[in-house]
Amino acid sequence: MRFARTALVCALAVAPAPAAVAHDADAPQPETRFAGAPKTEHQLKVVRHAAKRFRDVSEARRAGYVAAHECVSSPEGGMGVHYTHPGLAQDGRLNIRRPEVLVYEPRGKRRRLVAVEYFRPDADGRLDTDDDRPYLFGRGFDGPMEGHEPGMPVHYDLHAWVWKRNPAGTFAMWNPRVECPRETR
Repeated sequence: MRFARTALVCALAVAPAPAAVAHDADAPQPETRFAGAPKTEHQLKVVRHAAKRFRDVSEARRAGYVAAHECVSSPEGGMGVHYTHPGLAQDGRLNIRRPEVLVYEPRGKRRRLVAVEYFRPDADGRLDTDDDRPYLFGRGFDGPMEGHEPGMPVHYDLHAWVWKRNPAGTFAMWNPRVECPRETR
């Protein structure tokens, strides 16, 4: 599993930065729309429907998603364990029906799907520019930000908490209701 994660990080580090183009008829244009707006609520339902088969983590593995080793948390809350699909993370297209990352909350020996995450490398790899910021759900992605581990490029990401309510907001990075057990940190 560590090899797969390392392979993903290396692939993202050498892959050309893709254009952030939404290839979904329901994807909004880059104007601001807030969670709760009718179109955004419809899009969140589309995501839930498209990814519901991944509630079973073994189905996510069969579909090509690779688990990170650790559960991610911070003083602001948790995220969970990230399962990244290397092909989707590199293909350069955004599609709300095909998130690059699935986020699971550890529950004892089981994992519960709580969110999806969309990921795009930054085109110029600079933290001081954001002219290539991608948009989905009528909002800009978080970033640009440093990679979270060696070899991960400067990137943008956007979380959508579609299966676990997040008091910080549907698209907030951290969820104060998600905890990582000590053995998965």
